[in-house]
Amino acid sequence: MNKIPSVNLADFLSNDPIRKEKFINEIGHAYENIGFVALKGHFLDEALVENLYQEIKNFFDLPVAVKEKYEIPGIGGQRGYVSFGKESAKGRKEGDLKEFWHFGQYVDKASKYAEEYPENVTVEELARFNEVGKQTYQMLEKTAKYVLRSLSLHLGLDETYFDNFIKNGNSILRPIHYPPIETEPKGAERAAAHGDINLITLLMGAQGKGLQVQNHKGEWIDAVAAPDELMINVGDMLSRHSNNKLKSTIHRVTNPPKEMWGTSRYSIPFFLHPISAMKLDVLENCIDEANPKKYEDITAGDFLNQRLKELGLKK
Repeated sequence: MNKIPSVNLADFLSNDPIRKEKFINEIGHAYENIGFVALKGHFLDEALVENLYQEIKNFFDLPVAVKEKYEIPGIGGQRGYVSFGKESAKGRKEGDLKEFWHFGQYVDKASKYAEEYPENVTVEELARFNEVGKQTYQMLEKTAKYVLRSLSLHLGLDETYFDNFIKNGNSILRPIHYPPIETEPKGAERAAAHGDINLITLLMGAQGKGLQVQNHKGEWIDAVAAPDELMINVGDMLSRHSNNKLKSTIHRVTNPPKEMWGTSRYSIPFFLHPISAMKLDVLENCIDEANPKKYEDITAGDFLNQRLKELGLKK
C-alpha cells in the first residue's frame, strides 16, 4: 500500500448489514496490510476540536516555570506535564523534540481503579483546559469502542469482546507540542520511528505534513488526515493479541524543512489502553500451521510497565 485508506464509521453504525460488512472488510484489510486508516464519521465535532487546540496552545504558551509545576514525579509521566526531550523512542538515546500533557481515565472515587490510576492534574491558570480535555477524551474513547467492535467481528470474536476490557481502561489523551527548532538537531527527531504500546491510537488531524508510516517494503509514506478525519493505527498490544494478523506499523514525526524550523507543530493522539488485568495472550483463532504462536502470555499492565521502562519514563 502506498497511501492510507479512508473509511467511514457511519457505515458500521448504520442499520444496513451490507454497509456494516463493507466497513469491517475495509478496516480489516487496511489493518492487515498497513496498520493505519483515516476515519470519518467519528464522535468529535468541529467546535470541540477547535476549543481543544486553543486550550492546548494556551497551555504550552505558559512560562516554563508554570508548566513545570505540573510535572508530577514518581508516576512515569502518566498524568500532567512532561517537559521537552524527556521521552525517547525504544532503542534511542536522543530525546524526542517535544513536550506534552497527559489526560488519563476518569473514574468514580468508589471505583477499584481510583487507587490504581493517578488523578488527573488541574491547570489552575486555564479555566476551560481540563473540561475541554475531558470532553475530548470521552468522545475519542466512544469512537474507539466502535472501531474495536468492527475489529472483533473481523477476528471472528463476539462484537463486544473488547468492551469490558476498555471500560475504565488506562487510556491516555496526549496533546503534544513540537516547539520551533532553534539549532541543528544532532540525531534527534520530533518523534523518532516507533510503534505504539496500546490497542489502537486515534490521532486528531495533526497539522500539516510530518507524520510518516513505514509500509511493508520499508518505504516511508506521508500520513495526512483530512480535517474531518482521525488517523487510527494498531498498537503493539492488539498486534500481539492477534498474533500479528493486525499490524502495528512503525511511524515517525520528521523534522520540517529548514525554512519551517521557526514554526510550532501540535498533535493530539489518544492511546486506547485496556484495564491492566487484560490478558494479551495470543487469540486461539489467530494461530494455525502457517502462523504459529509468536508471543509469550502477558497481561496488559505488565506489558505497559516493560515498555515505559524502555522509553525512559519509568525506572
